[in-house]
Amino acid sequence: MAAKDERAASEVLRALARHLNCLNEDSKTTRKRALEAIKRETIDKGLSSGVLQEIFTCLLKALLKCLSDPMERCRETAIHMLGDFIRCVPQPEDSLPYLMPALTQRLGGKEILEPAEELRLSMVEVLTLTVEVCGRHLAPYLDDMMKILQRTIVDPFPDVKRESCKCTVNFAKRVPEHFHMQAESLVKPLMQTISHQHSRVRVSTIEATGAVIQYGAGKNVDEVLSHLAQRLFDDSPQVRKAVTTVVGQWLLHLPDRYSYFHKLLPLLISSLSDDIPEISQVATDLWRQTGALWEQENEDDLKDKMDFLLTLPGLYPAGVERPGLGCRELVVRNLSKLLPALARDVADWVVGTRVKTAQLLYALLLHAEDHCTQHLQLLLSMLYRACADPERDVVANCLRSAKLLGTFVSPEVFLKLLLAHVDAPSSSSSPHTPVMVLGAVLSGCSRDLLRPHLQDIAGVLVQPDVCQEYQQTVYLEQLLSCVDVLLSLCEEDCGSISLQLLQVLITVHSLSTEPQLTDQVERSVQCLCRVQALPTVTDLYRQHMTQLLQWLSAFHQTWTSYSTQRLQLQVIVTQSGPVVGEFLPQLMPLLQKCLHPDRDPEMRLHVFTVLSRLLLDATHTLDSQGRFCEHLDVFLLDLLLPNLVWRAGRTAAAIRTSALSCLLALLQGGAITPGQLLGVEERLSPQVLSCLEEDSQLSRLLACQSLSTLLKLTGASLHADALNKLYPEVLKRLDDSSEEVRGVALSTLGQWLATLGKDYNTQLYSQHLEFLFQQLLLHLDDPDSRIQDTVLEVLKIGSAVHPVLLKQEVEAVRDKQRSPVYCDKLLQHIHSLPKDTA
Repeated sequence: MAAKDERAASEVLRALARHLNCLNEDSKTTRKRALEAIKRETIDKGLSSGVLQEIFTCLLKALLKCLSDPMERCRETAIHMLGDFIRCVPQPEDSLPYLMPALTQRLGGKEILEPAEELRLSMVEVLTLTVEVCGRHLAPYLDDMMKILQRTIVDPFPDVKRESCKCTVNFAKRVPEHFHMQAESLVKPLMQTISHQHSRVRVSTIEATGAVIQYGAGKNVDEVLSHLAQRLFDDSPQVRKAVTTVVGQWLLHLPDRYSYFHKLLPLLISSLSDDIPEISQVATDLWRQTGALWEQENEDDLKDKMDFLLTLPGLYPAGVERPGLGCRELVVRNLSKLLPALARDVADWVVGTRVKTAQLLYALLLHAEDHCTQHLQLLLSMLYRACADPERDVVANCLRSAKLLGTFVSPEVFLKLLLAHVDAPSSSSSPHTPVMVLGAVLSGCSRDLLRPHLQDIAGVLVQPDVCQEYQQTVYLEQLLSCVDVLLSLCEEDCGSISLQLLQVLITVHSLSTEPQLTDQVERSVQCLCRVQALPTVTDLYRQHMTQLLQWLSAFHQTWTSYSTQRLQLQVIVTQSGPVVGEFLPQLMPLLQKCLHPDRDPEMRLHVFTVLSRLLLDATHTLDSQGRFCEHLDVFLLDLLLPNLVWRAGRTAAAIRTSALSCLLALLQGGAITPGQLLGVEERLSPQVLSCLEEDSQLSRLLACQSLSTLLKLTGASLHADALNKLYPEVLKRLDDSSEEVRGVALSTLGQWLATLGKDYNTQLYSQHLEFLFQQLLLHLDDPDSRIQDTVLEVLKIGSAVHPVLLKQEVEAVRDKQRSPVYCDKLLQHIHSLPKDTA
């Protein structure tokens, strides 16, 4: 030290002598003033560093003693003065023999000696400053540093935690050759702090953990990895960025990083898909550096690959940058260690873990490329389980991964496994997931590679155990998705499997209960037409109708109301439109077997309902070719009439109702001519008449309507004896409990009267007419005015048949003072008839 500095220091110390003595006074105010005076005479005067060094040496013990002062203000002033001296003096390391024990006593003991949070923070800041300016000189005080940091890292005050982590990082960097010996002691307190509620504390803790592991003995990586992995789900972007940075630095600089690649890679690669672009970019840069470094270190092993494997695979995902060779090789060499952990985490109970795992799987497969073939069995099992996840993000990312499998794996390989799983799903997975994965994998494949396998794929999809076994909407959606993928990818190549695809679409349509799904099926059918250059859907059905009916007929003997085939038949005959009329020879035998009286009643009900809809529009369906007449005998005598025969039970009654509905549709739909109807009337009428006595109101109503239509079509040609058998049964319905049935019965009687032509001998059959008129006149007294009006109109029709007889009956009724008003109206009508008629 220069003589000048020594003199200046001596002068200052003489001036401070009294103040130093005052530091031992009992008065708090005196001690406070003394410290403030010392500060003014030293730090605040801007003395040279040499002078301050000499003064600091003399004041150090006194200042350190003040750290235990009962007065908080005194301790605060002393701490700040220590920091100022350490910052300004040229040799701060000279103070370490006294400073470190003092700080250890205050901060590193089992009990907190410094009660004030702000002062603990100031002391740690002084410690951080000491590390920065003293550097390697702190090596002998390693024990003291560790005691302090172990205690302050878990300090209740968040700012103390943060400053302690900062101090840890600086200390590790400045004495790495000594720090590793006791670095392990900081792991536990850091892990206790890493989940602190303040995000800035978590960031500092993660950074300190990175330094402790990097400059430590390398034995504690496993202890901290799970905690760091948890922080990847942190809500704070800065925390996730800190984890990404730390892990990236470990991959680049950790001495024993090769041993931990399989544990560190997932953490960094997971950050590649972070929602925050900044974090994603940081991860991308660090990952690229890691790959490049590994590539450089293993250049000899990669020489051939560096020369020949730099071109992109033919089906590489569009818009995705291919990772470097080093990155890809790192993933490939560690994939077998990573996949079992992913298979476990993809079923984790925490949603965030499952989402991250699904994202990580996609990234790993993107790096592994065709090397994922050797892990295909495990990958598929993982995807099956993950695709059943209720979380949409999990499913979406897994489907992206499945598409990559289609891109990188040969169809010969993945179809062998996938089709077997689709045909026989494992009990550990949901039935729809193999089909879902199949659709996604196919979407990643190429048309040329798939072309030789279309028959195998379609053959499995059309299997009854695949397309008919499950009726859940989600399963049907995935089945439809597979068909759509094939149509969009293979286009006209699908002509070779058109029948199988149509069968699948028909099945999905028949089992669907969702209108939206039905609409999607119809769009897929239209797409199937387009790829084959067929103008309309009817052309598609015409092309395959024979095979479709054979397909349905194969197991018709086992059909029940729950059979999918029954629903498939309904779809085929309704969606094919006029085409169904071209294949009646194949359709009728199938219907004949399905509607046999011994078959399942409920199934017959459904089939009759479908036939009714078709017959109402017969010219555009069953009779589109005008050939239905050729099968009319079979239809009436083998299908309808046996089901009109009375049998006990409600179900049998319901079947008779359905058969009557079908008969009425036949009569009203124009599929039968009067001449054809005359040929079967003798067998048809008795069955219909017997149905007028049914317990079911609807059956009686349909029977009346059928008789009315029958009379309208054939009445003028019917023999009188046949006509005379009809009206008595209909007449009984005028006393029916249903007003609607009574009204239809009256209309039927009116039609009966209107059909009596010149061939009907009114004189010979006058007794029939007399009985009919008498019964109708009785109902002129009906309480319902509408019935009275209808009866009047029917009698007016009858007046044209035998007016004299009717006049006699009306006058007899009027003489008995019954229904005078209606009788007068009726007589007036009879008198108004032409004279030749009357």
